[in-house]
Amino acid sequence: MDSVTAAATDPDTLLSLTALMERAAALQAAGQAAAAADLYGRWIAASASPVRHVACFNWGTLLSALGRDPEAEAAYLQALQVQPRFAPARLNLGHLHERRKEVDAALAQWAQAFDDADTLDHRLHALNNSARLLEAQRRFPEAEAQMRRSLELKPDQFDVIQHHVHVRQKQCAWPLYAPVGDVTPNQLLLGTSPLAMMNVSDDPALQLLAAQRFAYERVPRAAAVPLHTQGPARSGRIKIGYLSGDLHLHAVGLLTPELFELHDRSRFEVWAFCWTPESDTPQRQRILKAMDHHVRLAGVDDQTAARLIAQAGIDVLVDLQGLTSGARPAILGQRPAPVQVSYLGLPGTSALPGVDWILADDFAMPAALEPYCTERPIRLPHCYQVSDRQRAVAPTPTRAQCGLPEDRFVYCSFNNNHKFTFEVFTAWMRILQQVPDSVLWLLADNDTARENMLRQADAHGIARERLVFAPRVAPPEYLARFACADLVLDTFPYNAGTTASDALWMGTPILTRSGRSYISRMAGSLLTAVGLPDLITETLPAYEKLAVDLGRTPARVASYKRYLAEHGRQSPLFDLPLLVRDIEDAFERLALQHRR
Repeated sequence: MDSVTAAATDPDTLLSLTALMERAAALQAAGQAAAAADLYGRWIAASASPVRHVACFNWGTLLSALGRDPEAEAAYLQALQVQPRFAPARLNLGHLHERRKEVDAALAQWAQAFDDADTLDHRLHALNNSARLLEAQRRFPEAEAQMRRSLELKPDQFDVIQHHVHVRQKQCAWPLYAPVGDVTPNQLLLGTSPLAMMNVSDDPALQLLAAQRFAYERVPRAAAVPLHTQGPARSGRIKIGYLSGDLHLHAVGLLTPELFELHDRSRFEVWAFCWTPESDTPQRQRILKAMDHHVRLAGVDDQTAARLIAQAGIDVLVDLQGLTSGARPAILGQRPAPVQVSYLGLPGTSALPGVDWILADDFAMPAALEPYCTERPIRLPHCYQVSDRQRAVAPTPTRAQCGLPEDRFVYCSFNNNHKFTFEVFTAWMRILQQVPDSVLWLLADNDTARENMLRQADAHGIARERLVFAPRVAPPEYLARFACADLVLDTFPYNAGTTASDALWMGTPILTRSGRSYISRMAGSLLTAVGLPDLITETLPAYEKLAVDLGRTPARVASYKRYLAEHGRQSPLFDLPLLVRDIEDAFERLALQHRR
């Protein structure tokens, strides 16, 4: 029987397009997606309908959902043969190319889709996905341009505003809140993400507002019945679970290995619930080795993940992610553990339902900050931040190898460029003006940020060569660099955290400004614990003045370096057994209170 005769005897091929779509939807609802795809394929093969491009598109989406991407691509291309300006097919072709890591091909499809689109939604889809992919590729100026086009078409897109603000931070594009289309100043502020807001202002009310907005819009409401109440009573050793997707070469993964290793196994059982990408890197393997149990959550939905945590009988669940990239706050909302604690990932309030506590200390979280945090503080007696005394350090380079002058005072800041604000950077320029025999050593994060910083140097009459940019290197080489700097200049309001710990461990003093928010008090907490509170300032003029005074008196800076060399690593800041006992005592108290 030839194909024409077969098609004529197949009643499904005689369906109208509407009836075809209804039949396919019913098959999908019955869990028969493959049968639905087969139905579309047979109908299309027998059809000469002028609207069969719609069926081809639906066929492609089904095939793509089934993981049959080559067939899906062919279906979309067939749709375009029927209707060359059918934007939805091009949009989905772009997503197929993106999954295959064919970035330029994806961008080309979305650019054509924008030109072909006859609805605002399709045009925004093309622009916003282009912007998202360009930002992921660190092509920040192009990403910003696409976001700007999108916001000019539709101002009230808070997702786009959020990325627009943060991509400008990454480029040191000042002023941060530049006018864009009809977006109002209020929309720019309300669209600022919690993490970006931490770098906008040290006002804790603004940080709480940003966190609460994010939680309200993005996070499911907390479960009516906590999962942890549905299992057997907890007994035996206290079970601590660490929840994270960053247990590798990431700030959190670099700070925490000794915390995991030093837990007292006679009192505690240590679990990792983790969606970190698997790798054979020494850092990742060391962290896994420090765990008593490792439960992989990659590919596991949030509800199932929460059930796994509850079934393990976890007493204290420690969220190391907060609202940072890759976070899975819906797990916490199911309340799989009776005690849920925020730590390290987000140094401030998350406003997440189900997170009861935040690890802090008296300096990082003074009493005046408590009304602006949805979590209650667990104030550790020495310092909130753990670190790793076993971090590998490369041989110390010479200043010449780092591109630094041998006979100048070297200020440095190896913080990510998105932490640099106009207020602080212009203060740095004024410091260089007042200390002529000095240079500023910075991380070269991206070319646009670098050029924007150099333009600020030009505006302040600072020769461009006095800004020395260091490329990114592996952690051991990065640590070794600190020996070539005289003084680290901290950022504000987003203080150095891991970077401050690294500088002090390597014996290089850091000058900080402490504000009203947790994140703006991180470096001050570390300086207090290491025994150098006189390097903490509270206003910009005081910060600027002390930086100038220290630059003009290198002997004073040398005395700080001697102090750190002789006493720094013996201070409470780096007494990891002490800090881990502090954390354990707090966790044990809370866990036993619940058990009773």
